[in-house]
Amino acid sequence: MRELLVGMAAMFLIACGGSNGGDDGGDDGGDDGPNNCVGLECQVVNCVKQGKDPTTLTGTVFAPNGSLPIYGVNVYVPLDKPPAFNDGAECGRCGGEVPGGSIVRVLTDDKGQFRLENVPSGDNIPLVITTGKWRRQIVVPRVESCSETAVAATDTRLPKNKSEGDLPKIALATGNSDALECLIRKLGVDDAEVTTDAQSGRVHLFQGNGISTIKDIGPIPNATTLWSSVDKLKKYDLVLMSCEGGQHPETKPQAALDAMKQYADFGGRVFLSHWHNIWIQGSVEGGQTQKPTVWPEIATWTNAFVTEPNTIDLIDEVANPKGDSFAQWMLNVMGSTTRGEIPLSNDITGGSTGRTTCNQVNATKAERWTYLKGQGGYTQNFQFTTPNEVMPDQRCGKVVFSDMHVAGSPAGIEYPTACPLSPLTPQEKALAFMFFDIASCVGGPIF
Repeated sequence: MRELLVGMAAMFLIACGGSNGGDDGGDDGGDDGPNNCVGLECQVVNCVKQGKDPTTLTGTVFAPNGSLPIYGVNVYVPLDKPPAFNDGAECGRCGGEVPGGSIVRVLTDDKGQFRLENVPSGDNIPLVITTGKWRRQIVVPRVESCSETAVAATDTRLPKNKSEGDLPKIALATGNSDALECLIRKLGVDDAEVTTDAQSGRVHLFQGNGISTIKDIGPIPNATTLWSSVDKLKKYDLVLMSCEGGQHPETKPQAALDAMKQYADFGGRVFLSHWHNIWIQGSVEGGQTQKPTVWPEIATWTNAFVTEPNTIDLIDEVANPKGDSFAQWMLNVMGSTTRGEIPLSNDITGGSTGRTTCNQVNATKAERWTYLKGQGGYTQNFQFTTPNEVMPDQRCGKVVFSDMHVAGSPAGIEYPTACPLSPLTPQEKALAFMFFDIASCVGGPIF
């Protein structure tokens, strides 16, 4: 079809002897723009040939809260309107074109900034901002040829609700020792998007042993109804598990561990906090012996190591291919005062001690993201892709494990009252980096 449109456009130009770009910088006989173009491509001006700077769009992509810049987000001018996303897990490998194709595209840098050169000029130029199934589509009212147009920051944050764009469908299990639901809120997702699975919000809460009710909605379903079935899990793009203060293997039978692995292998994204190491390690409590297949080989475990006060996490810039960008980003967003160091104050009650269950990861199977400074150098955060037992170019899903915690109120208080909008702590900024990164495609150097 594209070849047919190109041929028709060329025949029209030959017959009419005209330009294929109009007044705003088209081909103009081949001097100023591209030949054999279609649609917006015909509005790309060859500014260099005119001795001028390229037509450029610049800006910064933020989290939905409008204040935290985000690294590694795709920004592009589409060839065609991108199709709607499907809900639920799918194999999300890197490679190929972005939805709708692109005239020009770029990833945001460690300041969250983008610079798109040789964009179409004219009125109402579309722009897509996306990572995984986070996506905002805007229209830039006017782009002048051979000049730089800055896109307003209010237009370049990721959507906070469905009216602004696309959000992934997220399942979140609450816990009494962590509050990932509070991180979601701090990152700017609208409270109205946080519901049970009986409503239409994009974030569905399930009760582990944490928050059990949502204001104006009521009780939330038990988390066992989420993880007991791979078909239930597959309805979600991302599953987040807040620490429950223990593994609680009595609520996670072998069938549940098997379902979680199947979900990740299918293309799901899994974010595990602290004692949810049971999904990787298997049970070490209550005399129970359930274990997932393959995943126990990924790491060794200390289980319940309590760190010294004022502990520092170090960012691994060697094992993690995004480590350099992560370290610089943390410095840029003031999550670090010294490059590569993250101060921990990650007890849910705001204390100064950290927790760790992980000893070390198997470097042939996972990426270490952060580890303790001193104190055995225990791993705090790591990531691996799935199915982990196949070659990297055949993997579809991601699992992030973190011993960091999110500040929040104790269990028993309903959402969102339990989640005051206090400033992000350094470790919450680190978790935010991993939260948006887990949505991105699988591929490249990731194990």
